[in-house]
Amino acid sequence: MFSSPPNEKTVKGAGGISHYALIAGNGQFPFLVLEAAREQGVEMSVIGIKEEASPGLAEVADHIHWISLGEVGRLLELLKAERVNRVVLAGQVRHNKLYSAIPPDSIVKRVLGSLKRKNTNALLGAFVKMLEARGIHVLDSTAFLKPLLAEAGSLTRREPDPEERADLEYGREVARRIADMDLGQTVVVRECACIAVEAMEGTDAVIERAASLSHGKRLVVVKVARPRQDMRFDVPVVGVKTIEVMRRSNATALGVDAERTLLFEREKLLELANEAGIAITGFGV
Repeated sequence: MFSSPPNEKTVKGAGGISHYALIAGNGQFPFLVLEAAREQGVEMSVIGIKEEASPGLAEVADHIHWISLGEVGRLLELLKAERVNRVVLAGQVRHNKLYSAIPPDSIVKRVLGSLKRKNTNALLGAFVKMLEARGIHVLDSTAFLKPLLAEAGSLTRREPDPEERADLEYGREVARRIADMDLGQTVVVRECACIAVEAMEGTDAVIERAASLSHGKRLVVVKVARPRQDMRFDVPVVGVKTIEVMRRSNATALGVDAERTLLFEREKLLELANEAGIAITGFGV
């Protein structure tokens, strides 16, 4: 079931009246974008990917459409019907979903067939190009959330000790290389040796996997943006759950790229890190 058309709430933007839509994947990201946009006077239609987005979005959105991950044609019809010309992509769409039993429509089949590489960057990049070609501007996904971006330097009371700092620098070098290959954005390190590399499982899962291999020894986590990160999609995110997983896994330091990594529930996240003695550092450009 699709909801009825929204009440007309628009904002003047470059090129005239702007109609916004939020395309929502999983996690907290869509909720934060919706809340921040409202605080800034912007109302958005919400289009939730039903295999990913939280049902709770229906409780906070003025109105919401639900589509399947494979229904790109239906998505384009909805955007056209509502005269949307500004889109924000927020929330993860897990890569492995593309290899599940979700039936793709003809557009998805065509795009998948045209790509030499079917990694996250290529798939999302092709989707963004498709929207832009139809006159729909895809905004920086952090556009409404700038205060949540990590800054350079130490973000917690405790700074990394010399051993952690060496692991952070080594991990940053390794993580940037795998991110450039679009394999993942997170590595877990101990004594300048890479214990685990993220693939499709996500940050929290790779930390837990590293913990199972390290037998309780101290770990350091590094999460980076791609060297040529497109801020319109797949921006690195760290949330409270990651800090909780780090604490359980004896991961005592975290390094992230400043100005290109979002810290969700920032105050709570830093409070939990401080309580656990976890050092968080933002890497400068």
